[in-house]
Amino acid sequence: MADKPAQHIPVLGREAAEFLKVRDGGTYIDGTFGAGGYTRAILAAADSKVIGIDRDQSAIARGAGLVEEAGGRLTLVEDQFSNLEDVARECGVDAVDGVVLDLGVSSMQLDEAARGFSFRNDGPLDMRMGGTDVSAADLIAAASERDLASIIFILGEERHSRSVARAIVKAREEAPIITTRALADIVSRVVRSKPGDIHPATRTFQGLRIFINDELGELLAALTAAERVLKSGGRLAVVSFHSLEDRIVKSFLVERSQVGGGSRHQPETKRPAPTFSVLTKRPVVAGEEEVAKNPRARSAKLRAAERTEAPARDDAADDLLPRLPALRDVMKGR
Repeated sequence: MADKPAQHIPVLGREAAEFLKVRDGGTYIDGTFGAGGYTRAILAAADSKVIGIDRDQSAIARGAGLVEEAGGRLTLVEDQFSNLEDVARECGVDAVDGVVLDLGVSSMQLDEAARGFSFRNDGPLDMRMGGTDVSAADLIAAASERDLASIIFILGEERHSRSVARAIVKAREEAPIITTRALADIVSRVVRSKPGDIHPATRTFQGLRIFINDELGELLAALTAAERVLKSGGRLAVVSFHSLEDRIVKSFLVERSQVGGGSRHQPETKRPAPTFSVLTKRPVVAGEEEVAKNPRARSAKLRAAERTEAPARDDAADDLLPRLPALRDVMKGR
């Protein structure tokens, strides 16, 4: 495996593999298989096994060659990474030595115009990663102006969300918005940018994509599933690409690693035993050389933690998620 050229170099891939402390005989979960970059790094590091998960059917199909190349050490499963514990059990594994998650949209998805993730290539306004029946076109056709503004503001962190939502509602009264270019043009008319700034539609596309795929809910569910399936001493490594993701990962690990509570002004509060020991007091970021080769690495942050002997907690930590209406309610137009 190590002698073969990697088809995809994942952001902070070397660092993530190092934090996992891959060992011979270990079993690891790559919860976001994508192009297989992290999986290749794990398989090359030791005589280990990997369970690769991806909700994107095309990613699983593209990985067939790597399955054959791995000689029985790789199993690929089409599923959402929030189900990683169940996937492991279905593969006959009760506990694993490591879990790696590479969050957000993949470069392959962005490059495929037919997937509708990017405004740079005109295509159908889709954005579905898999596992949902609602496309971006469906969402903006049905959602109220208020809900659109909330989604774009909270998940896209777009300051001009109300103006964008108003423009979308006005435009859809004249004709359905069904292509990425049509939506990008609408947003560009109300969000101005200066030379060197990101494209005016970047944040709107981000917000819609995250909402349709429930990416933050999936992330939190994956973190709690990892807590349940990791062995004592097992490692978790998560690479995020924007502040909403990183905030959830950081808050989860801080909450799960705290001992005791209170302050000199408050009585000590009894907490469950910590389930993780944080390995990255500050997130690991890409170096200048990696950023030069891959500009997307500029926003990447890697956080890692080691599982303790304490039993997994029962709470789902839902308070870490932003408050937004459910997709089914938004689709009713409320």
